[in-house]
Amino acid sequence: MPYNVLIIEDQQMPRQLFEIFVSQSEDFIHEASLTDASFALAYCQNKHIDLILMDVYTAHGNSGLLAAEEIKKALPEIKIVIVTSIPEYSWIQKSKEIGVDSFWYKDESKENIIEIMKRTMNGEHIYPDQTPSIIFGKITNHDLTERELEILKEMLTGDSNQEIADRLCLSAGTVKRHVENMLFKTGFHTRTELVAEAVRLGIVVTDK
Repeated sequence: MPYNVLIIEDQQMPRQLFEIFVSQSEDFIHEASLTDASFALAYCQNKHIDLILMDVYTAHGNSGLLAAEEIKKALPEIKIVIVTSIPEYSWIQKSKEIGVDSFWYKDESKENIIEIMKRTMNGEHIYPDQTPSIIFGKITNHDLTERELEILKEMLTGDSNQEIADRLCLSAGTVKRHVENMLFKTGFHTRTELVAEAVRLGIVVTDK
């Protein structure tokens, strides 16, 4: 019996492509599409859904990861595949922590989304080994350490080194050294330039 699929994607072109792929597959039925992830749980509570294709950023800034977490707590039997084109460093780990079944990059994945869906419904958990590689100044995002990326994300708040250090249980001097290392690696001249380019590229994104 084909599986019922809910698509949550606010961008028209990828949403229509997903709808075409699902409709053409003998293994899946396109049940519905939503543009806003905040409506996903209520929809699933009133309809039979087997699998969700869930974008991370949806209409009105609502988070697909937050919606996925709510659904997994209330309806853990529903399979969820996170789909995104943004290389934010923390989303893969966050998805694993909340119980998302699979994770697929729209632009980078070598596997067809239908194949990912089939394998997910068969009980597999399909995750990329790492985020897509993005040119970031003189380096790529993969040349930054996990700690540097963590501090870079904290820098989105505009807080001081001391405030960031307090949240991460570090010293202000340690935060300062990491910031200086990132500036040296990338070739950017100021904190503002470093953060602005990271946000533009989607390397770090403010949590919703």
